[in-house]
Amino acid sequence: MPKFEHIRHKPPFQLSQPRGMILVSAPLRSNVNLSRMVRLAGCVGIDQIIHCGTGKVDREIARDAADTVTIQSPRSLPPVIDRLKSEGYQCVGLEQTTNSQSLYEFTFQYRTALIIGAEREGLSQEILDKLDAVIEIPVYGLPASYNVVTATTMAVYEYCKQFHR
Repeated sequence: MPKFEHIRHKPPFQLSQPRGMILVSAPLRSNVNLSRMVRLAGCVGIDQIIHCGTGKVDREIARDAADTVTIQSPRSLPPVIDRLKSEGYQCVGLEQTTNSQSLYEFTFQYRTALIIGAEREGLSQEILDKLDAVIEIPVYGLPASYNVVTATTMAVYEYCKQFHR
């Protein structure tokens, strides 16, 4: 028997408790980005995305996650952030700001709402003023920022690393 046998699409790992993270997004211009975000959420066991916008999920990209991830579509982010904070979520923005913390040193709370800006505009000052923390992913070259879903994936990975069971 080989030392490492290739297993294609083995069954998902089981979480001991549901994920405490919610993804919250400003309107995204690209349905591809929204669909990739749904697929990411499905893969890591996040069951809810709040997306302020009219984007459509492409099932070819999102795959099975299109059936398991709930998407809410409110009109604007500020009331959503207020509600999540009142429900005990730490609201963490993913944005490059003057005083943002490096993702490499940030400690997430179990109940975290990751607030994600639009592709070009990022998060507005109105949104930034409502957040408990802002994290950024250091960039060492050009362009000076990551794609919105690439950055979201990196932040979600770090959250899952801290709460991996």
